[in-house]
Amino acid sequence: MALAMDATQLKDFLTVLVVSVVYRGCAIPIAWRVLPKTEKGSWKQPWLDLFSGFQGVIPEDWSVLVMADRGLYARWLFEAIQSCHWHPYLRINRKVFFRPQDEKEFKALYQVFQQEGCVWAGKGMCFKTKPLEVTLLVQWEEGYKEPWLVLTDLMPETARPCWYGLRAWIECGFKHIKSAGWQWQHTRMRDPARANRFWLALAVATLWVLSVGGQADTNIPVCSLEALPENHIARRRSRKAASTSRLLSSFQRGRLILLTSFIAQRKLPLGSFAPSLGLLKIPTL
Repeated sequence: MALAMDATQLKDFLTVLVVSVVYRGCAIPIAWRVLPKTEKGSWKQPWLDLFSGFQGVIPEDWSVLVMADRGLYARWLFEAIQSCHWHPYLRINRKVFFRPQDEKEFKALYQVFQQEGCVWAGKGMCFKTKPLEVTLLVQWEEGYKEPWLVLTDLMPETARPCWYGLRAWIECGFKHIKSAGWQWQHTRMRDPARANRFWLALAVATLWVLSVGGQADTNIPVCSLEALPENHIARRRSRKAASTSRLLSSFQRGRLILLTSFIAQRKLPLGSFAPSLGLLKIPTL
């Protein structure tokens, strides 16, 4: 299971700290905390409170990754994730110092990894002050200004830096909560307690929509161009990316199915969950 954590803001008065299950390019909120945006202080305790609520919820024999962008990295967060018997997958910035296991000196990561196209994984000590023994994952795709630098406690041979790409799905989840879905940006709620309860309705609705949309996705072929004649206009106009990319999100597909069921007065589907096989597989050693 892959979880992503991040914060989203509503105008100038609310901030929501969210942990979501990422699923088929979308995200399902499973824990959140709504705070006044004007409230000063650290987010440490609210995040710790959210993770304390997960104790005993997910079976211990499940492999769970928790992903966060570099703006949220902290040692206490790394350790809080481990306390749940999960695996941190936290991005860091390039100014951090790292010492590989077989070397004696710390070096800044921006000095070590300077070119596009590099992929690396290895154990070592991260940070000169209060060093932490971790696995560093590096991936720098061509065309990007910076690499992904991810810290985890998984062994280098079992982890893949490309898995960090799943973190972006929580951004799609925020978009579905707002302008591309439930339109939460139009709310007039300013009381964090009320908004906290309202997010429960949003989370349940998202769960339902994605269960229906995800189930429908499993019955759609990856690409239907092969079934068309060689001279069909769709073949000539299709772009290469169109044959492999998702043209309609599972969220929007689920909403359309439920909407047409309402209009046609048909029995409302409940759906089921069927993650893409092989997308995130941790080898067993």
